Amino acid sequence: MKKLINKVDDAVAESLAGMGAAYPDLIKIISEHRVVARAEGAAPKVAVISGGGSGHEPMHGGFVGFGMLDGACAGEVFTSPSADQMYEAGKAIDGGKGILFLVKNYTGDVMNFQMAADMLKGEGIEVEQVVVNDDVAVKDSLYTAGRRGVGGTVIIEKLIGAAAQAGTSLSEVKELAERVNANIRSMGIALTSCTVPAVGKPTFDLPDDEIELGVGIHGEPGRERVKHKTSAEIVEYMGSAIVGDLPFKSGDEVLAFVNGMGGTPLIELFVVYNDLAKFLGNKGIKIARNLVGNYITSLDMQGCSITLLKLDSRMKALWDYPVHTPALRWGR
Repeated sequence: MKKLINKVDDAVAESLAGMGAAYPDLIKIISEHRVVARAEGAAPKVAVISGGGSGHEPMHGGFVGFGMLDGACAGEVFTSPSADQMYEAGKAIDGGKGILFLVKNYTGDVMNFQMAADMLKGEGIEVEQVVVNDDVAVKDSLYTAGRRGVGGTVIIEKLIGAAAQAGTSLSEVKELAERVNANIRSMGIALTSCTVPAVGKPTFDLPDDEIELGVGIHGEPGRERVKHKTSAEIVEYMGSAIVGDLPFKSGDEVLAFVNGMGGTPLIELFVVYNDLAKFLGNKGIKIARNLVGNYITSLDMQGCSITLLKLDSRMKALWDYPVHTPALRWGR
């Protein structure tokens, strides 16, 4: 294993410290609880907070800032932050208008976020939460009951962060998050495994001539392993699974998100996007908004995910709303 780290046990804390040092105008790090918060502190608006295991950077800390998250809490690599961490995050970030927790559907995350919400409610803070479960690959898998929360989390954080920034109430923000979650679908593939620093070897064995279709962001098994295929063939497989699940139909407008898993260069991601645009065009589905890049990764895994969101006029306006975070920014 070759990693640009000092000590394995210090990697998450030092990464957070580095992010804070790089973007002091946007974020501050509450190091004792591994919380990333907006530099300006709590604002009199609904606070949108997320979190999860490290190793998926820039998610979630890279999405803290104007028009997106108010805070994020980092666990160890591929490990949920504790309930106490999330409680402290809520206390530090609450602006008096309530808190919305956005939770990826992994057993530890769901349990710890719920316990934190209960503790915060016990202190009179209004808290709601929405569980993101956009992965069409498998219904139940390692770490989950039901579908996993994957690439759609980025899109939901952007849209809900924009709505909260614009002054939307907690009940309306929660309702919107549930509506977006109901209309978003994702699937990923792996060309290689990833290597968790504390383990020091690949998470799973994948022969050089095979790929994992439907892999999870922690390396959880997908639908099947097959011989390596062309980008167009892979997009056909993933696109068909995603489009058929909602289902999407001719005439729909979508946000198309092609996400890298950490080890895939942009030249390949744009090949995938080109094939996706052709695939959707042939089905009469219009790409009205898009995003291409590494936004929810799996350490050094080579592979990608595709996410499609069925758009309406409000979602388009919220996507276009200004955002200014370490990892995502436009219009401001």
